[in-house]
Amino acid sequence: MEFELWWLLGIPVFFGLGWIAARVDIRQLVSESRSLPRGYFKGLNFLLNEQPDKAIDAFIEIVKLDPETADMHFALGNLFRRRGETERAIRVHQNLLSRPDLPLEQQVHARYELGMDYLKAGLLDRAEETFNQLLDSQYAVQARRALLEIFQREKEWPRAIEAALGLQEAGAGSRQKEIAQFYCELAQDALVHMHPEDALPLLEKSLQADRTNVRATLLIGDAQLAQGDVEGALLTWRRVEQQSVPHVALVAQRLMDGYTKVGRPQEGVNLLKSYLEQASSIDLIEVVFKAVIELDGVDAAKQLVSAELRRTPTLLGLDKLLEARLMDAPAALWSELSMVKNLVHGYTQKLARYQCSHCGFKARQFYWQCPGCSRWETYPPRRTEELNVMN
Repeated sequence: MEFELWWLLGIPVFFGLGWIAARVDIRQLVSESRSLPRGYFKGLNFLLNEQPDKAIDAFIEIVKLDPETADMHFALGNLFRRRGETERAIRVHQNLLSRPDLPLEQQVHARYELGMDYLKAGLLDRAEETFNQLLDSQYAVQARRALLEIFQREKEWPRAIEAALGLQEAGAGSRQKEIAQFYCELAQDALVHMHPEDALPLLEKSLQADRTNVRATLLIGDAQLAQGDVEGALLTWRRVEQQSVPHVALVAQRLMDGYTKVGRPQEGVNLLKSYLEQASSIDLIEVVFKAVIELDGVDAAKQLVSAELRRTPTLLGLDKLLEARLMDAPAALWSELSMVKNLVHGYTQKLARYQCSHCGFKARQFYWQCPGCSRWETYPPRRTEELNVMN
């Protein structure tokens, strides 16, 4: 009973202590808020109402009244950069760095923001120099990410590989897919300059970084073809099926040309038909369609397209079927069929796009790196209409 009595007496005591602590916190909060300039709250209100122009004006007034307010400088610089006024953002952060009394932590912060200003302005050499100065600071990971972006923009692939490895070592996540693509870029450049012997070791490193890299497999086949090894190239290209069945559409034309070159076109057609059964796509149909017309005639091509259209009904497939029908259409029907074909074809041009799965950027051709968001391997190997039908 004595224990329960003390417990009951302790409840109001604890309640009272909590009330006193809350009052102290509220008074401190009110005191701190009163010490802030009125313009701060005006600027904050404008930001919340998505009025950045008025927010900037309010923050500029604060900076004029109290030039020592570093936080206001940071807020103002970021607003300038977001609006694209990079010159003004650079001046704000340079002014901060010129202050001899600025604490070390804020100096590092200002240097990072200045680097971001340079990057946004496209002053890549200055941005690189600035971020290199931050590699031993608390902004090391952010600086390495920015350096990686810079090296990709400048197409300095060896330095991009080094930066990506540095990010991995810093614990910023795996960059193996990107590293594999950087090696592919180096190999692509070697192939363009007719040096397949230099491309092959780079592509092996690409596959070591990412065994599923379809692009590396395609380019290895290209390098073997450039060296005259057609059979070796065919064997290499066929490995794409093991890596990613949907990506066989990207290698279809290479395979058909290769089998034709070695005198076995029917083998090539049969292989591509088997791919159609696994992963039908309009790009694959396009290659098989042309090959079947040359080898087996128009009737066989029409049967092929009709079967694929029934299995995967798309306007892109209908456009291809109408093309086949026009090849042997009677003169009385040719005009009407041609008109329908032109109407359908005009509409399919809007659908025959590849679309980035990250940012939604659409393009007529397939990209390994999205031109919109610069991410790697974000384009599915199928056109947008085909993806919509599948979903």
